[in-house]
Amino acid sequence: MKVKDRMKENVRTVDMNDSITEAFRLMKENNIRRLPVMENGSLAGIITLADLNQASPSSATSLSIHELNYILARTRIRDIVPKKQQLLTVDPEDYIETAAKIMRDKKVSGLPVVQNGKLAGIITETDIFGALIDILGVHTPHTRIDFIAKDRPGSLAEITGLIGARGINISNIVVYFDEKLEKYKVILRMETLDYQPVIDDMISKGYEIDSVLTQDGSV
Repeated sequence: MKVKDRMKENVRTVDMNDSITEAFRLMKENNIRRLPVMENGSLAGIITLADLNQASPSSATSLSIHELNYILARTRIRDIVPKKQQLLTVDPEDYIETAAKIMRDKKVSGLPVVQNGKLAGIITETDIFGALIDILGVHTPHTRIDFIAKDRPGSLAEITGLIGARGINISNIVVYFDEKLEKYKVILRMETLDYQPVIDDMISKGYEIDSVLTQDGSV
């Protein structure tokens, strides 16, 4: 799955010369928390709701509402964009995990998507979570089996053979290295709630079952 499959297009933006009042309005009306900042038609940065709140006068101020509105209307986006902000972006052709890794490593919750120097969209942590849910296939009734992988070639083929022999479809398989156990673990989802025969087959072949969970697809 690539960024282009999950990014939002037709992105709302603000200009460096726009007021933060305008930015607040756009965020509220469109129920969003971040806006790419444009300058002379090019992407120059990104601001978040937290940036706007930090730039706004404190609620403890003695200023009147008219004075507050005047200050907000006079404050421009260029006044609050971090001067040393590193502009982090991804390309529509990047894989979704590339965006996820950048967000985690840089501690940001959204990335502008740029193609050929032009703003093409934006991808957020919510989009990443949605992609993960779809990849894992949790929307349909299934059984999840967590087990320890055998440290030899062909173990996954053996497991899929056991399940296939019983006429059961596999939704997905995820393999990862458990640093605490120093072993590879497998998360397998299959399209049945009648899991016991498969578990019996796996145990008979020497597989160590960690956990089994049935889900009706409502999660």
